[in-house]
Amino acid sequence: MKYMRGFALALSMLPILAIAQLDTTQKIVTQVPFEFVVGNKVVPAGELILQSATMNASVLSIRTRDSKVNMFSKASRDEAKMPAADYALVFHKYGNNLFLCELKLKDSRTIYRLPQSKAEAELLARNVPGTEQILLASVQ
Repeated sequence: MKYMRGFALALSMLPILAIAQLDTTQKIVTQVPFEFVVGNKVVPAGELILQSATMNASVLSIRTRDSKVNMFSKASRDEAKMPAADYALVFHKYGNNLFLCELKLKDSRTIYRLPQSKAEAELLARNVPGTEQILLASVQ
């Protein structure tokens, strides 16, 4: 009987958990005023569109509106302590070099982390000081 209650509770929570995840139809869109790096690819300034390429959002589709960039990147999910206030892209900035590192979803504690590029790893190895830059985005 205990198992049935636990199973029923788990099933009732599924719709709530699904709300907090990026799905394949949801597009996160923002205007990025600078070029940046994802993986080992330089992405020019302009309108950026991100969406899940897989059902569990372990791969993100990243493209520009003008189709100059159309790529995929692995993403791992993590949990923040507090839900995000907005949809946001987080960049690590070292001098003039920016690297996309996270995607946050509004009203969700889920964070999608992108893998560190070789160029960013080299900057970190040289102890180059860095900061975070956050750009707000919207859903289409």
